[in-house]
Amino acid sequence: MVTIRRYEASDETSWLRCRLLSFFETAYYDDVKTSKTTFDGLSVELVAVDHGIVVGLIDVEIDESLATIDSIAVHPDHSRRGIATALVQKAIAELPSTVTTLDAWTRDDEPAIRWYQSQGMRDEAHYLHVYKHWNEPDDGFTTPDGLSTPVTAFMHAPLAREAELRERFSRVVVCRRFVRALAPR
Repeated sequence: MVTIRRYEASDETSWLRCRLLSFFETAYYDDVKTSKTTFDGLSVELVAVDHGIVVGLIDVEIDESLATIDSIAVHPDHSRRGIATALVQKAIAELPSTVTTLDAWTRDDEPAIRWYQSQGMRDEAHYLHVYKHWNEPDDGFTTPDGLSTPVTAFMHAPLAREAELRERFSRVVVCRRFVRALAPR
C-alpha cells in the first residue's frame, strides 16, 4: 500500500536511492545528488512510501505565481502504477492559491515527454545541454593560469547551434520546459 505524505528528514537516504534509480535509465542519468535539495523559500516536498521505503517523490519550488517541479521520480520497481500522477495531483492541491503556473524541465526522454503531456503540460521552450567529455577537443576553452583546460564540462547553448554542437560533442540533449496553467483555487 503506497501512502503519499510530506517529506521528512529521515527519508533522505531512501529519497536519494529512489531518485538515483529512477533517473538511471533516463536522459538525466548523470544528475546524481548526494543530498536532497533544500529550498530557501516556499516548497511542496512529498514522498510516496511503501512499507517505509520511498518509492516516489516530488519537490516543487514556489516563486510567487510560478511553481517549478525540481524533482519528480518513481522507483523503477513501482513505475507505471500512477504514483507520479498522484504525486503531482497532491502537490498541486497543496500549492498556495497565488500559484497560477506549474512548470518542469526535462530532456530528450520520450517517456518523460509523454508523461508531462499526459499531465496537461505543453512543451513551451527549448535550449541545449552540451557535455564535453575527457576525450573530446578542448580548443576554445580557457581557464585561469595554472589550470589545465577542462577535462569535462557541462554547458548551455541556444537551440539554433544544435547541428554545429552535435558535430563537435558526442552528448548534446535538448532541454525542454513544460508548462501548465493552473485553475484558480
